[in-house]
Parts: sequence; C-alpha cells; structure tokens
Amino acid sequence: MKIILCFLISLLLWENSFCQQSVARRWNEVQLAAIRQDLARPPVQARNLFHVAMAMYDAWAIYHPASSTYLLGKNFNNVLYPFTGPAPIPGNDTLAAQEKAISYAAYRVLKDRYAASPNWAFAYYRFDTLMNNLGYDINLLSVDYTNDGPAALGNYIAQQVIAMGLNDGANASGNYANLYYSPVNPFLAVANTGSSAMLNPNRWQPLNIITAFDQNGNPVSSFQNAICHEWGNTIPFALDTNTAVTHTRNGNTYKVFIDPGGPSKLDTAVGNDAESAHYRWANTMVAVWSSMLDPDDNTMMDISPKGIGNLSTYPTTFAAQYSYYNYYQGGDYSTGHLLNPVTNLPYTPQMVKRGDYARVISQYWADGPQSETPPGHWFVLLNKVSDHPLFQKKFKGTGPLLSNLEWDIKSYFTMGGAIHDAAIAAWSLKGWYDSPRPISVIRKMAEYGQATDPNLPHYHKAGLPLLPGYVELVLPGDSLALVNPANINKIKIKAWKGHSFIIDPVLDVAGTGWILAENWLPYQSKTFVTPPFAGYVSGHSTYSRAGAEIMTAITGSSFFPGGIYETQIDANSDFLRFEKGPSMPIKLQWATYQDASNEASLSRIWGGIHPPTDDAPGRDIGKQIAAKSIVKAEHYFTNATLPVQLLSFTGFEKNCAVQLQWKTAQEINAGKFDIWASENGRDFTRKIASIPAKGNYTHTDYFATDEQPQNSNFYKLVETDANGKSVTLGVFHINLSSCIVSTKLTVFPNPVTDKFTLQLISPKTCTGKFTIRDAAGKNIYEQKMNIQTGYQQFVIPSQHWKTGNYFIFFTSSLGEQQSFKLLKLK
Repeated sequence: MKIILCFLISLLLWENSFCQQSVARRWNEVQLAAIRQDLARPPVQARNLFHVAMAMYDAWAIYHPASSTYLLGKNFNNVLYPFTGPAPIPGNDTLAAQEKAISYAAYRVLKDRYAASPNWAFAYYRFDTLMNNLGYDINLLSVDYTNDGPAALGNYIAQQVIAMGLNDGANASGNYANLYYSPVNPFLAVANTGSSAMLNPNRWQPLNIITAFDQNGNPVSSFQNAICHEWGNTIPFALDTNTAVTHTRNGNTYKVFIDPGGPSKLDTAVGNDAESAHYRWANTMVAVWSSMLDPDDNTMMDISPKGIGNLSTYPTTFAAQYSYYNYYQGGDYSTGHLLNPVTNLPYTPQMVKRGDYARVISQYWADGPQSETPPGHWFVLLNKVSDHPLFQKKFKGTGPLLSNLEWDIKSYFTMGGAIHDAAIAAWSLKGWYDSPRPISVIRKMAEYGQATDPNLPHYHKAGLPLLPGYVELVLPGDSLALVNPANINKIKIKAWKGHSFIIDPVLDVAGTGWILAENWLPYQSKTFVTPPFAGYVSGHSTYSRAGAEIMTAITGSSFFPGGIYETQIDANSDFLRFEKGPSMPIKLQWATYQDASNEASLSRIWGGIHPPTDDAPGRDIGKQIAAKSIVKAEHYFTNATLPVQLLSFTGFEKNCAVQLQWKTAQEINAGKFDIWASENGRDFTRKIASIPAKGNYTHTDYFATDEQPQNSNFYKLVETDANGKSVTLGVFHINLSSCIVSTKLTVFPNPVTDKFTLQLISPKTCTGKFTIRDAAGKNIYEQKMNIQTGYQQFVIPSQHWKTGNYFIFFTSSLGEQQSFKLLKLK
C-alpha cells in the first residue's frame, strides 16, 4: 500500500510539473516513464519512440499545409496507408485540432506498444490520467475522421501506425523474437570459473546468471536469449534498404546496413597475425581499464570541459585504434576546450578521482540515468536542452522561433528516425558478425594461457599477453597460490575484484586487486553482468553519436546551451547500486553533444561491456545515420523533393572484373558520382570512377568497371552536389576470391612513423618471407610466415628505426617476388 501511495504522489507531482509543456512533450514524458518500467530491449524501445513520434508528427502535419505526412497516404514496404484528407477544423482552431489528434494517436499507439510490459498497469494508468487531464474521452473509438473530426483522426493514425508495425520486419506479432538465430557457444555459467568450454572465441556466448534481472530491474530468464539479432530485417527511416548487404548463414539471411567490415578475430592456430594481435590488444585493454575502478586509487583527473572533450575524430582502422585510446591511463587523448564560447571564459577545472569518475560513467550511461535505455536517454537530453532558458527553439538554429508544439514535433520525429535507424544498423551488424563480449574473451584467453613468451609456463599463441603490473603469471608464493597451489602458472590480472568482496552495497567497495583472469567480471550488477546480445558494434556508440549529431543539426550548434551541461552525482549515494560510491561528489560535464557521446562510448570499455574494437565503427555509423535522417526529416517538414534518392546499388563479376550499377531518382542537385574501392570495408583509398550527374532525371543508370578487383572488395558510392557537398549513398560488397591469380602485397602507411602494415591477398595457401633492408643494404628485419588464402595483415613496429629510406623484399613458395621502397619519418 505504501508503494502504491508513493507512486500516486510522485505521479501527481510529475503531472503538475509539466502542465505548461506542449502536448507532444507530455506524451513523450509518459512514454519515457513507461520505458523505465518495461523490458530493457533497446532496439524495441528505439522503434517505439520513433513510431509514437511518427504518429504525433502525422497528426500535426495534416493540419500544417507546408508539411507532408510520413505514413498517411504513402506507400510503406509495398503497402498503401490510405488517407483522403481531414474534415474541416472544428471552430477553425487549428491548434486544438492538432492537440486532440496528436493525443488520440499517441494514446492508442502507446496502449498497443506497452500492453505486454511487465508493469503495463502503471503505464496504462499514466496514459489514462494524461488523457483525462487533457479533457479527452478515452472511450471515443471512432476512426471515421471525415465525420468525427480530430479525435477520430488520431485513432485512425494510430490504427495505421500499428498496422504498419506488423509489416515492418521487426516480428512485433512474435514479441520481437528471433526466428532463426541460434548461438554457437554454450552458456557461460557466470558464477563458475572459466569460460564454460566456449567453442568459438570469435562468436557470441550467452550467459547463465543464477538470479537475473534486466537493466530496468525486471526479472528475466537465467539463460540469456539473444535480443533482436535479426533486427536488420526491420524497415528503416532514412537508411536505404536497396543498398543493404544480405549475408547468408545456415540458409538464413542477415541484412546488414553500413557495413564497416567485421571485428578483429582470434586465430587460435596461428596467433601471431595482425588480427589476432589486435583482438588480444583490444580485449586486454578492457582488463587494464578494470584496474582503475577503485576509489582508493589516488590518480586525479580533470573531468571538466577544460580537461576532457573536444576530440572530433575517431579511429577508422584497427591500426589507428592503437594510438587513439590511452591504454594505461584510461580514456582518450582529448585536450579539452580552451574557452566556453558562450561566456568567452575558461571552463572551471574539476579534479576528481579517476576511480570515481570511471565507476560513475560506467553506470550513468549503462541504461540511461533513470533506466530509459540509451535511445530514451537522448530524448531526455533533448528535453533538457529544450527547457534551457538560453535555448531558442529555431530549427537548425535559424529562421523563426517555433512554438513549443512545433519544436517538439519536429525534434522528436528527427531524433526518433535517427535513433530507430541506429538500432537497425547496429543490431544488423550484431546479428551477422555475432561477436563475443569481454567476459567470455578474457576468461577464454586466460584458459589458453599467456601469449608473450614461449619459454615461460602456460604458453599458448591465443592466450593473454603478459603486461607487468596488469597481466602476470601466478608464481609460487603468490597470495593466489597460497589460497590454492593449483593456481600456480595460471594467469592473473589486476582488476575490479567483483561482488564477492561486497557484503553491503551501502557500505562496501570491492576495490581492485589481483584476481584469476578466469574469474574476471565486468563492472556491472551481478544480476545483469553483460547485455544479452552480441558486441560488435557498440549500440551505445551508435545511438550516442547519432543523437549527438542530431542535436547539433536541429539546434544549430554543437555546444549545449550556455556552453555546458552538467548533472550532479552525490558522494556516498546509492547511485552505483551494487557498491558504495562515489567517494566524492561528481559533476558529469560536457561542453558539446559530441563530448557527451564520446564519454558514453568510453564508459562501455570502463564498464567491461565492449572492447575498443566495437566503439569507433559505431560512432561512424551513428554519424552517417544522423546526416541521412536530418535530410529526410526536412524533406517532410518542407514538403520538398530530396536531391538524390538511391534506388539500388549492385555489382557482378565478369571475367574477374567488377561491373557496378546504380539507379537514382529525383536527381535534382547532384553534380557527380564517385566510386571508391576498399579491400576491408574501412579504408576507401582507390577511386575507380568519377561520373558527372545527368541532371533532373527521374531514373538514371550508370556503369563503372573495376579492372583491378581484390579478392574481397567493398565499393562506396559518393554523390557530390552542385555546391560541392559530398555524401555517401551506399556501400556494396562483392567477393572475388576465385579471381585472384597472384599474391598482392601492399604497404601502408608510407611514409611511416612508429608502425606500418603489410597487407597480403593470396590466391592459395603458401609460405612466404619478407625482408627489410636499410639504405646500406643491411638486413634489419626478417619474418617467415604461413600465408592463408585470401586477405591478411601483418603489423611491423618501426618506432626505433632511424629516419631514411628502407626497402621491403617479399618472396613466396609460389615463385612470386615483390619489392617496395619505404620512407621512415621521425
């Protein structure tokens, strides 16, 4: 009874607190409240947020002549959603008609989407209460909008949105369950030692958690079931379904949007190839950062905008990741902002313990400050910005000041479309690449052993690298050996010690120390541990970058109003939930939306949820999605024609050459089309065609031939408009392994500084050797290798070489010889 009373009091206070806000804002707030008590399924909530925003937008746009509806009267996924136009506005009160139609549309969609929520009764109470407070009759069920006016129109819009949702590929009628995906690895029993006989270290492993709750606190099965691994089948907002790549596994299809190429993989037999080295480096970094999660660590850092942030780039290749992340101190190498651009004054430093900061952001960004999931978190930030007294509601920062309703409708629709597409893009990659999480990888590599020195005990090529002070062997006399002599020669890591060191979370802190790597845990609740879906790419990175770029676009500035945003975390509060802390007050502060986004990305590494491999590709995808979403949203706001719409992008092999074809519609402002090729899907360095656009045509065919294809090529289609602005329209992948007749060797970067990569593409398995000589002809490096069929890389360190010219000579057992000149810079 006390719980119900507290809930009703809080509901009353909450309802009164936003009575002056637009009706769209009030419906968004009740949806966020429902999300916080629903099952924690980020892609589903992203879709729900967009569909409610869509319903509200169409209800508003119908009464706004300058705008075009999104769904009504349109063909969506080969289904027409008919609309004959609304009846005359009662009393000629356009705003009243919009508000009523918006409310009935939102109400009906929300009732549908949260009917199966474990806390549906609370959600329904909020929905009904808001309708009652607005003065609307929830029993008005008519959809005859021609005769019954705005309320019936809202009901009709909801009816069409719900019908569309049953036809968008998300399997809503099956409660969004996977239809064919199945994990290849057995369940990892988290409470036990080791990896539970993980079969494939490159594939996702579900967890077995004795008492399991999702991130919103709802009890769930102890055996994880992959969430939304087939989400690539869902129809997007601005992403182009015609350019999605369809992969096949076990006879089942996985559609992938914006494919950056897969994550690095561990070759358990070879172990010393570039991908395996990166795999070990990335996942070991998660363990190293875990050693920082201790308030007794007196390392201090400035977490104000003066100390961190202002980093606009992110790594686009595996090699670039090595220098992007601060491996042994945590975070990145951002330098902060010199001045607040609004006040023109320096930002005030905020020195805090690194252990407190890392712990706080791990939990703050985990599922949103109040469990509204990452998609909902960006709506919370959007609402906070909209409420700021210095913020002017001008779309894209220009033009007339918008009413609260028009601003909310447009901003929710734009943000919703981007967040919806971020879920589709990220989860399409999760389903296809099916990559593992650090809890499985760290434990599995520890079981293999150490990969550093074959002369030391417990050596295995696929093991963890030894890092003094972070990853070591358990030696005789070690405290772990005294506990159990069988631990001698096992791998230990310095990391967060875990829940067994916490008796009372109000009073206790686990701290960090030496533990067996086979027992490692991420910094998460013991009832949750790690999300129930694959890792690559990071959903947080994708959502957050998309949200940050949308905020920048719709507000007209990358800076928060006033040049700073902050949220206070009190000292020794229950914020961390499963242990005491932080030990001192923490203000999370960001100058720009991108600063907030980057912190969200890094928090997943500190929290032990993602290796850095999963991060940067997600950021890039989010940025691309935002660019597409803002263009498409504006198309509806202005009822204008999009400059270029890509209808298809395909290719085929003919006599070991590649012919590419693409079709565009509504090509009004296009200047030219460029085709770029890449062997790995990340580095598009070879332009194979540049073709002028033909003008204002409704349908155009182009062909471009790549006469020098690699065995696995990605092709990127870039359109440049008449003003010189370029945008990527799509990427197409084609495999030509049967066409490679000789080994191809490339070297990058050249000139080189601290390291470079040798990239090989071979027609068959063979052996090879490359030798590096200085300008005097002296051999300074030599490596023999087993070359596999297809694509592989070898990273060569060069930081200790003198400045000057070097020569690389390559020979293979196939009788091939190649040579390169390499310039070493300081």
